[in-house]
Amino acid sequence: MKNSLKTNPARNVTIVGAQWGDEGKGKIVDLLGEHAEYIVRFQGGNNAGHTLVVNGKKTVLHLIPSGILHPGKVCLIANGVVFDPTVFFKEIDSLQASGAFHGNEPHEVVRVSERAHVILPYHRILDQLREAHAAKGAQGKIGTTGRGIGPAYEDKVARRGIQVVDLLKPEVLKVKLEKAIEEKNILLKHMFGAEEVQFAPLYEECLQIGRRLSPFVSDVRATLQSAIDQGRPILFEGAQGTLLDVDHGTYPFVTSSSTVSGGAMTGSGVGPGSMGSVIGITKAYCTRVGSGPFPTEIEETEPETAQHIRKIGQEFGATTGRSRRVGWLDLVALKYAVQVNGITGLALTKSDILQGFECIKVCTAYRFGGNTLYDLPSSIEVLSQVEPVYEIFPAWPAYDTTQVRSRKDLPEELQNYLKFIEDFCGARVAILSTGPGREETLVFENPFEGQ
Repeated sequence: MKNSLKTNPARNVTIVGAQWGDEGKGKIVDLLGEHAEYIVRFQGGNNAGHTLVVNGKKTVLHLIPSGILHPGKVCLIANGVVFDPTVFFKEIDSLQASGAFHGNEPHEVVRVSERAHVILPYHRILDQLREAHAAKGAQGKIGTTGRGIGPAYEDKVARRGIQVVDLLKPEVLKVKLEKAIEEKNILLKHMFGAEEVQFAPLYEECLQIGRRLSPFVSDVRATLQSAIDQGRPILFEGAQGTLLDVDHGTYPFVTSSSTVSGGAMTGSGVGPGSMGSVIGITKAYCTRVGSGPFPTEIEETEPETAQHIRKIGQEFGATTGRSRRVGWLDLVALKYAVQVNGITGLALTKSDILQGFECIKVCTAYRFGGNTLYDLPSSIEVLSQVEPVYEIFPAWPAYDTTQVRSRKDLPEELQNYLKFIEDFCGARVAILSTGPGREETLVFENPFEGQ
């Protein structure tokens, strides 16, 4: 049958983190998921944790897209994700027990790409051994979650990974797994002096996983193409943040996938003409988990302020529980994120954490070697040594968000803060989060309605 020409713009939205992750993407995905029919996770693994608070109930998801809490949605785990079956089944069981599937069978509303690569036990073992080994060296640890994400992506790029579809084909799986284990055991034994992986029990475990996973396995790319052809709205959900992107982040202190909006295309199999709007999530301040440069960090310069923000903002990793490093908002980095992602609208989260402060700071440039830098340096050696240049703003008082109908109803100090961010970065603040709950959000411009 002849394909018809497509003339209507895509009714789709991509959500990405605009900092070092932990910006509150889960809440915004949950919020905007109401307007989408398909919600797609396109990269990362269970190293990401998206926290949702709905009617006072907290839910943390690591693999299944955050939009699952809305009835009538189809949640897709696409090819760009590295997939841990054990974590997936735990989430399925937990969501089913809580009634999150709204009477549907889980496989009717959650589907996993047959092309996604699988995280196996030896990936987690290698990840943890490498981090322990790196801790003894001059560079130190990267700060991974130890969940096997990097080693799984490494196998994928090296063309020795195990894909979801392989779990359904015993003979294919046997050949691939034998080859993978042979190499892993050389590393485990001779580099780390660790116990070798035994083929037989792991092979049997993979077969059992394949049998349970079978109803969920789907050609996600074809599903998305059908949705695009029918003009059905799609929400692409990113994990981590722009500054953790393997190409565009603070390398090597990054994650192992493409966290920017372009990753939604390669990670799900759709073309650029289908992407629509890009919403970048940023906190009203900055945080970072793990190692790596952080120009506006205030842990040493303003430790009491850092501790106060961390306590009020509950700045502890959803996946690891680690304390997040705290700093002021870095507009140099945020402008970079806007440009790299093609961000069309910003969602500013945790503005409530800064209310009542005497003043707040915003970084607008860096100083290095007698020069002023207005762009994010590619060299982490430079970025680690820059001195932030700050503008100081009066903080906004506490206010009743239930009385806010438009931006004009916000405190003047907060309005000025938002406008400064917009003018500097070149992107409008479309959404303002004023608390952890789904209902504690002000949507000035709905990206689905604007297309």
